[in-house]
Amino acid sequence: MTHQQTIEISGAGPAGMAAALAITSKRKQALVYEKRSDVGKRFHGDFQGLENWTTRQDVIEELALLGIQPTFKHTPVREVVCFDPAGSEKIFRSEKPLFYLVQRGGDRHSLDHSLKQQAIQAGVDIRFNTRATRLPGGGIVTEGPHRADIIATGYLFDTDMANGMYAVVSDDLAPKGYAYLLIHEGRGTLSTCLFKGFHSERQYLERCVDFFTSATGLRMQNPRRFGGLGNAALPRKVRKNNILYAGEAAGFQDPLFGFGIRWAILSGVAAGKALANGALSQYEQVVKQRLKPYQQVAATNRWFYERLGNRGYHQTLKHVPANSDIRHWMYRAYAPRLWKRLWYQWVASRNTPPLLDFDENCDCTWCRCKRRSQTAY
Repeated sequence: MTHQQTIEISGAGPAGMAAALAITSKRKQALVYEKRSDVGKRFHGDFQGLENWTTRQDVIEELALLGIQPTFKHTPVREVVCFDPAGSEKIFRSEKPLFYLVQRGGDRHSLDHSLKQQAIQAGVDIRFNTRATRLPGGGIVTEGPHRADIIATGYLFDTDMANGMYAVVSDDLAPKGYAYLLIHEGRGTLSTCLFKGFHSERQYLERCVDFFTSATGLRMQNPRRFGGLGNAALPRKVRKNNILYAGEAAGFQDPLFGFGIRWAILSGVAAGKALANGALSQYEQVVKQRLKPYQQVAATNRWFYERLGNRGYHQTLKHVPANSDIRHWMYRAYAPRLWKRLWYQWVASRNTPPLLDFDENCDCTWCRCKRRSQTAY
């Protein structure tokens, strides 16, 4: 690759900001293009989880080692109340945080705002209201999802309820997915995450409201609707000549439950370092050794999960020991195993086409050249 003074990045989400910080740590210049007017515009102040179970190392410690300072508000969560399809309750606990509750959007305590401030302090040039459709000199694409494998719809609200983390698995509320209620310091996020039945999202959401009202005494004040989407389709490649794909643009989101912040940041840092070092193959190695194995195992887990149905959800929750550490249980469920990776090859052969299938000869950030040429042919 020809060394360039400035490395360009398309997208100012967590992956893009992480990539920019990695580049500046190597004493290179980073230029980020963001089509929206500010960071976090996909979100509305909703709570999300920064997962902490796929490795024994704590995610906050890992991010700090990668140069991402935890200046955003992150609340450790060690207890989750989970309901099965019949409404039976089971409390899961962990000694170490299962995940960290973070806020998304433009609020000063949010993850997005924190990463932006760190990038600005590091000298990153961020150009809002500007979309990069081509990167002729190479760069990194972190534009977010371009297809919907998962949709989330819900309410943000104020409340006088005590802090609490709740989840429910039921195809009657969230087909092949799950619903959750997160309450923290007088603010709440209620959402249903659908992997099927997208056209009935409003119906499922109202069912969730009724369920949590009955099960938890839900009290919403000033409710505001929100929604979003995600993709979790692993591409054939994460590199096109001198362009690297990271975050959700590369499909790095947990196919089982949709968690993706940790994977977005890790992939962004790896892509930024590889470009700054002028060794793009380094990124492909990180993907192969660190990210892809977890992605494949999670995709295999999803294949089994989708076949459980309500009866299977009930039996699974029933057989998780009540006194077990849920973080350790999740760690084992996500740990790469040879049989799961082999099973993934069978699953992938029957799944939808990969997210990225581009023309190697173009410099589009989101390529449609190959599709157009095939259609014309």
